[in-house]
Amino acid sequence: MDALSSLLDGFAVALTVQNIGLALLGCFLGTIIGALPGLGPSNGVAILIPLAFTLGLPATPALILLTSVYYGAMYGGRISSILLNIPGDEPALMTTLDGYPMAKKGQAGEALALSGIASFVGAFFATIGLVFLAPQLVKVALLFGPAEYFALFTLAFATLGGVASRNQAKAAIAAALGLGIAMIGVDHQTGVPRFTFGEVHLYDGIDFLVAIVGLFALSEVFLFLEHKGQGKAGAADMKIGRVTAPWSMIKGSIGTMLRGTGLGFVAGVLPGAGASLGSFIAYTFEKRLSDKDKTFGKGDPRGVAAPEAGNNAAAGGALIPMLALGVPGSGTTAVLLAMLLTLNITPGPLLFQSNPDVVWGLIAALFIANVMLLLLNIPMVSLFVRVLLVPPRYLMPTVAMISFVGIYGISGSTFDLMVMVGFGVLGYVLRKLDVPLVPVILGVLLGNEMEKNLRRALTISDGDWSILLGSPLAIGLWVFAIIGFLAPLIVGRYFRPKIADEAKGEGADPD
Repeated sequence: MDALSSLLDGFAVALTVQNIGLALLGCFLGTIIGALPGLGPSNGVAILIPLAFTLGLPATPALILLTSVYYGAMYGGRISSILLNIPGDEPALMTTLDGYPMAKKGQAGEALALSGIASFVGAFFATIGLVFLAPQLVKVALLFGPAEYFALFTLAFATLGGVASRNQAKAAIAAALGLGIAMIGVDHQTGVPRFTFGEVHLYDGIDFLVAIVGLFALSEVFLFLEHKGQGKAGAADMKIGRVTAPWSMIKGSIGTMLRGTGLGFVAGVLPGAGASLGSFIAYTFEKRLSDKDKTFGKGDPRGVAAPEAGNNAAAGGALIPMLALGVPGSGTTAVLLAMLLTLNITPGPLLFQSNPDVVWGLIAALFIANVMLLLLNIPMVSLFVRVLLVPPRYLMPTVAMISFVGIYGISGSTFDLMVMVGFGVLGYVLRKLDVPLVPVILGVLLGNEMEKNLRRALTISDGDWSILLGSPLAIGLWVFAIIGFLAPLIVGRYFRPKIADEAKGEGADPD
């Protein structure tokens, strides 16, 4: 009952004209960003963080705007998947398997409508899970001391590659790079400058937002320049028809949506798993359970409902460890974590006590945004489809402009702009080498806290390293960290070929 009472207080915060307007704006922009192939929710949120600061938004409205963008981008990813056979982001890959065949059969409107309903179901029930599970996780987190937090951060890095990671070693290298960047600045304990090379601007360290916008947004612009603006098109040739799904199709997919929601939610809560694994598990489980007539991959509506419910449920589930433990469950929640830290709000067990208006206002806004997305995505899908016709040569300069103006508006420093460009080049190089960017960001975000907790633990134990294994909770976290690091090396050998086989065997274009 405490959770429900707090949620009602959250609705009092969320149901203001400003917050409702920001949720609507975030849903609209997020759907557009998600529909554009290659951008995805992480890039979308990173691009719009400077806008939130430029508008001077307080913590709660800023988070409402960005989480609405997050949810909207998860919705929007299905549009290009169904119409163009091009996934808007990685989790939408599984939607192409049956969504595009439905579109080719003249059922594009039905596929879009059904995917919108499945997205609503997945996100709605995941948000309900967030209401009840996050406070319970907070009670467990209150048992944490410095040694346990250090083990928890290690667990986050160990599981960051995820089961679907192509190369666990590259994920580890990226995390080490991020931790190294986090060490830049004046040591808070000794006052000694580290890795500043005499540059005064680096004494305060690297700003989270500068790193994130550079790595995500500007690297996307550099990739665009490399390909000389060449992109795919063709949505104009696809006939959408009426954007409605017959009741028989919806009724036949209800069980599919609920099963996909449950599997996706669990995948989202697990650090490092994320929406990609959630959509894959939901699709493959439903295929094995229901594909008795071998219709999956040929335009079966259940093949659209399952991954859409799964990846949107995973998006909601990933917010739980971020809010309750301060450990992001996905790349996008890592970007949101940076936003919170920049606003001097520390996610974790004390967040629900120290900033209840922020956390419960955010959760209430997610319910509102989810309803808005359903209402937007059914009647306005033809408008969102037209976004696919916008030439990248107009889109990417806009991304660059928002990045530069936003960062300069936050700091007023030309040095930060140069650092941002440097991170853009770094992000471009890492992406060309197929090194994931999220571990770099997580290292920058958690590096200082990880170091502080290690030092506190060693100070308490007078330098005895055994304190890191001094409690059953710490030992359990270390065990899970080892399993989480080794599991992708073993289990990933099964999942990665399966994902590739599903894409090739069913006719999807993974690129």
